[in-house]
Formats: sequence, C-alpha cells, structure tokens
Amino acid sequence: MIRYFLNKIFYGFLTLFGVVTVIFFLFNILPGDPARMLMGQREDTAQLQNIRKKYGFDKPVFTQYLYYLNDVSPLSFHSKDKENYTFLSEGKYTHQQLFSAGNTNVVLKYPYLRESFQKNGKSVSSVISETLPNTAVLAVFAIVIAIFFGIILGVFSALYKDTFFDRVIAVISTLGMSVPSFFSAILFAWFFGFVLHKYTNLEMTGSLYEVDNFGEGSYIQWKNLILPAIVLGIRPLAVVIQLMRNSLLEILNQDYVRTAKAKGLTLYQVVKKHALKNALNPVVTAISGWFASMLAGAVFVEYIFNWNGLGKEIVNALNTLDLPVIMGSVLVIATLFIIINILVDFIYSWLDPRIRLN
Repeated sequence: MIRYFLNKIFYGFLTLFGVVTVIFFLFNILPGDPARMLMGQREDTAQLQNIRKKYGFDKPVFTQYLYYLNDVSPLSFHSKDKENYTFLSEGKYTHQQLFSAGNTNVVLKYPYLRESFQKNGKSVSSVISETLPNTAVLAVFAIVIAIFFGIILGVFSALYKDTFFDRVIAVISTLGMSVPSFFSAILFAWFFGFVLHKYTNLEMTGSLYEVDNFGEGSYIQWKNLILPAIVLGIRPLAVVIQLMRNSLLEILNQDYVRTAKAKGLTLYQVVKKHALKNALNPVVTAISGWFASMLAGAVFVEYIFNWNGLGKEIVNALNTLDLPVIMGSVLVIATLFIIINILVDFIYSWLDPRIRLN
C-alpha cells in the first residue's frame, strides 16, 4: 500500500516536471518580447532593460528555464548576490531557509508562479486563488447533478431495458453527449434567463458573487449557479447514464448475480447488495475525468454566463498574452489532474476488492 502510494507520488512529480518543461518552451518560442508585454504601451528603453534583467529575460532560454524551475519548485536555490537573478518570492512570500552552501541559500517555500503581465504586478497565485474557488463550486454542483440523476436514470434504464422509457433515456443521453457546451449555454441562457425570466427569475449572466446596489460590498447570489451548473453537467450526465446502464446490464448477467436470484433475493436486493457497487467502476472513471476537466475551467460555459472562474481568466489571459497567468493556470490544472487520478485509484480498491495495490 505504502509502496503503491509512493510510486504514484513519484510518477506524479515526473508528470509535473514534463508539464512545466512543455509549457515553458511552448510559450517562450512565441514571437514577441515578454518585457514589452509586461510594459504594455509604455515604451522606455531603460525600463525595458530593467524588466529584462529583473525577470531574467536577458538570459539564454535554457537559463530562463532553470530560473522558472527554481521559481515553481518548493525546494529552491538563490544567490546571496542581489545583482544575480533570485527567485522573486523572496521578501514577499513565506519561505524557510534550510542551509547555505557558499554563495547560495537553499530554501523551502511555496511554489512561486511569478507575476501577471497585465494586472499591475499582481501575483499569479492571487489571480488563481480568486478564480479557482468559483470554478470549483460550479464544478462540484455540476458533477453532483450528473452523478445523482445519471446513476438513477442509468439504473432504471438497465432494469427496463428495451422499453419506451429506455429508448427515451437513450435519445436524451445521445443529445446530451452530441450538443456542444457553448450551444447549450447560449440556449439555456436565452430560454430560461430571457424568455422565461418572469417565471424563473434567473439571469442570462452572473457570477457567484455580486456587488450590492450601493457598491459597498458583495454577496453570494446562488441563483446564478443554477443555469451554468446544469449546462456544465449535461455532458457528464449523458456519459454517466450510458456507462451505468451498460455496466449494470453486464453485471446482471454474471453468474454470482444469477445465483443470488436463485436463492430468492428480489431484484431490488440483488441490485443494491451485489450489482450496483461493482457496476460503479466505469462511472467513477468518467466522473473523475469530467470533474478534473471542470476544475480546469469550463471555458465556454464560464465565458457565456460571465462566471468569474479560472476558465474565463485563461481566455482573458490568452487574449492579452499574459503568459505567467496562462503557464501558472496550466500547472495548477495539471496538479489537480494528478491528485484526482491518485484518489480515483484508491476509490477503485474500495469499490472492487479484487484490485490489489502493489
């Protein structure tokens, strides 16, 4: 068990290392001067040189890559010489010096994702911490909708196979998987937020927090969560229905299920005690993948509903070439994917005792 967990952690770090490498070289081969992106329309040769020196933009690309690894790594090395590049979190964020080796200090710190080019030097960590919780709330509500209704409809669809009810559910799930999210978002926003606004009292756009009429504070507006959560949950709902139906039908044809029926157990007892738990494995796989994708940022849904989440922030950063925000967001997303996948592997062992953790 411990060996399995340590192996997962090790491969997780290797994956993160690969992600950091890819996103750094991908965005650093783009045309354009990062210093000019940071300065915007302000053209000053002296300031440009200072910016390049401060952020290490005047160094070769491979040296910049080592600097970036040093910034995002919890274990960092920096020179005591202030004329040389040092990780920029020094003096701003909590760090603990471990030891010194010559002219170099070795410190333990939070990963530093640098500063936004377009937000007046605001740290990328602050940008992500302000938007990721909104995306997390949206993703949790969407996946709960998908799990609750998907499992129920999938079970009934399997139990009433080839009936009219089963065919209706099949049509609905097929439409849910085939209709693009941006089209569903526009349709729901127009129909429920505009056409039926008098009856639903829902708005076409809106985020979790809204400013009050006097502009003196913000408050949570839960009704703004309804439409984007439903739209975001439609596709995983359709997937869960089909997976649950097919998996349950396969389990119901197993020998041990027929034996349970022969012993006099009712269909409800067989499904509850034997079939349902074993049929959930493919559902867990789908749910984990969709949930990680939602946390990554439902770009179209957030943008159409003007939901202030990570997906919308990434779109804005792409439009303004705010490279540190894009790179930091991708790194956080990759970390979330790895953590969720590790948790899913442990859930598998609980759902199916035949799975051995080596």
